[in-house]
Amino acid sequence: MTLAASLGGLVVAIWLYLLLGRGGFWLARERDGGEGTFEPARWPSVVAVVPARNEADVIGQSLSSLLHQDYPGDFRVVLVDDGSDDGTAETAGRAVAAASDRLEILSGAALPAGWTGKLWALEQGIRQATRTTAPDYILLTDADIGHAADNLRALVMRAERDGRVLVSLMAELSCASLAERFLIPAFVFFFQMLYPFAWVARQERDTAAAAGGCVLVRREALERAGGIAAIRSEIIDDCALARRLKGQGPIWLGLTRRARSLRPYGGFAEIGRMISRSAYAQLGYSPLLLTGTLAGMALVYLVPPILALLADGAARWLGLGAWLAMALAFQPMLRFYRVSPLWGAALPAIAGAYALFTLESALQVWRGRGGMWKGRAQAMTGGT
Repeated sequence: MTLAASLGGLVVAIWLYLLLGRGGFWLARERDGGEGTFEPARWPSVVAVVPARNEADVIGQSLSSLLHQDYPGDFRVVLVDDGSDDGTAETAGRAVAAASDRLEILSGAALPAGWTGKLWALEQGIRQATRTTAPDYILLTDADIGHAADNLRALVMRAERDGRVLVSLMAELSCASLAERFLIPAFVFFFQMLYPFAWVARQERDTAAAAGGCVLVRREALERAGGIAAIRSEIIDDCALARRLKGQGPIWLGLTRRARSLRPYGGFAEIGRMISRSAYAQLGYSPLLLTGTLAGMALVYLVPPILALLADGAARWLGLGAWLAMALAFQPMLRFYRVSPLWGAALPAIAGAYALFTLESALQVWRGRGGMWKGRAQAMTGGT
């Protein structure tokens, strides 16, 4: 057997494993909407904590969607203005003046050493939310997320019905421009590959993940897990939080259309910066894992089209089979984002772009600019 045919057989075997042995991640079956008609005997109290840094363009719409929830229980919102210089707090106050009795705007304190900006803002917001009457649940949500009116009700129903200590939704991201269609569905696809949602929901598995734009947590479980302080230096804070909470009880993560990003991502460079911000942190800042990841991505995504187009005989057919398998695996996510199924054939090129973003992420860390977010370099490779 030739080297090309051996490579072809290897990538076919890898894709068969991904399709059949990795929790059906690619089927995108874990979604909200399955809460049924269950209603708790008592609707628990909830406080939403919203960290915001220079979010004036979307904060009014985001807060309005929260304050118009049709939730039957006690619900209020704490906005933490994390050093904004664009008038975020003032814009928020004007936009939701009519509901100001349920909204508290907190000016964030200076960022202490060892904390990332978002987590420090969440820590302050949770302290404020629990200062008098401690709520049953805390909703952690980003300032650029819009919520359907029934979103909180559905989140609480699922948590109460299934006894979950954390319920998270992967917000629907903007997918309108060419760059977004090229990169955004793959962002969720690769995330699901790393953290199969079906495995996240199974308590006997170690896999734990959440999507930081919309996370409902039981307050008591969060406190038992050490609170936000336990993950204070994490760049990928949502998954770090999920790991801590899964030690306290079952968690759940799914796709949704009830929560969506309010801000478009723009062009390739902006999306690339979003991906690069945390890619090297995902690899534990390890040059060895970086090398292995780049080599693995080349094998899994780039070898199949190279064999299909340039090899002959069995190697060509094996390469074509692997290429078709990855295109098939991508289809459910493409349907979710309402983009052409033909993008499935472009997955090798998309993966190549993600490999470059991963390499750029490492370069930024080595330059002392890792985890850059709104003027802050937050990567802490030395640990805290």
